[in-house]
Amino acid sequence: QVQLVESGGGFVQAGGSLRLSCAASGWTFSSYYLAWFRQAPGKEREFVAAIRWSGADSYYADSAKGRFTISSDNAKNTVYLQMNRLKPEDTAVYHCARSRSVSLYTSESGYSHWGQGTQVTVAS
Repeated sequence: QVQLVESGGGFVQAGGSLRLSCAASGWTFSSYYLAWFRQAPGKEREFVAAIRWSGADSYYADSAKGRFTISSDNAKNTVYLQMNRLKPEDTAVYHCARSRSVSLYTSESGYSHWGQGTQVTVAS
């Protein structure tokens, strides 16, 4: 059974940093993608970044490039999202998700398993 559990969210001032973690379990095939999505109040869920579970390649939304870094630690079965230079518009619930297949998707429909999410609030 696939399980994804996020942690690391919190309250931070603009310009600060947070590191989110996604503890994953329930599969061994290394070619799936793990992604981070976020959803702000009143907005649709949007793609932030993705990484192949093996760590072989990664992809970022334009809003995340240069500020966020996604990484994986297979020994700990965990994917991280390091977020630097945070802005108030980064405020959202951040969700971890696993892809349906070995292809990279940037839309929700490409992901079959989701975590509960962790709140990130950035004050101006």
